[in-house]
Amino acid sequence: MAEKSSIFDMIGPIMIGPSSSHTAGVVRIGRVGHKMIGGTPDHAEIVFYNSFARTYEGHGSDKAILSGLMGMSTEDENIKKAFEIAEEKALEYEFKPVGNASAHHPNTIKLILQKGDVKLEIVGVSKGGGIISIRQVNGYSSNFSANSPTLIVTAEDRKGSISFISNLLAQEDVNIAEMTVSRKGKHQTACQFIEMDSAPRNITLQYLESLKWVQDVTFLPNVDD
Repeated sequence: MAEKSSIFDMIGPIMIGPSSSHTAGVVRIGRVGHKMIGGTPDHAEIVFYNSFARTYEGHGSDKAILSGLMGMSTEDENIKKAFEIAEEKALEYEFKPVGNASAHHPNTIKLILQKGDVKLEIVGVSKGGGIISIRQVNGYSSNFSANSPTLIVTAEDRKGSISFISNLLAQEDVNIAEMTVSRKGKHQTACQFIEMDSAPRNITLQYLESLKWVQDVTFLPNVDD
């Protein structure tokens, strides 16, 4: 399905320069990591691929990704002080540039994060105008923009699980905008990435978490909220 963009997407968000793909989009990818892991991580391994690998220092993508991981917005003036603030927050980080990765989009970032006992790995693409796509979460293929509430459910790959969750959200009067399902093997584990027009109630999320065949439930609000 072709992706749709409005004139506002092409103009991009208010941001700290120099470019929307190298700054605004990168901050937003970092914010996804911040929200999914529940705050500023203790440690971050940041892999810049292709174009990012060659330009991340000069274009400020290094400061941008750290800022997003610490929860800053795209227009936050403190992006310029990201290194100092990361030191204050005891955020340990390392950058790894990989210049020739033909399998990846030119502006790709991999985040390997840890906060306490929680580990998270995500791969994100910055597409210009502040638009991002999260292409992978913990080894599962995905393709969500983080522009709307997104529910991520990791569960046993069992018959009827997709329709069960869809019906549960329908009972909540929650409309599904997009859904991607990825699995590691038949009858193993699968991950559903569900983009919605509105957020389900906390009690619904708690009910999902209580099901024996569900391993993990992550709710990601709009990345800019």
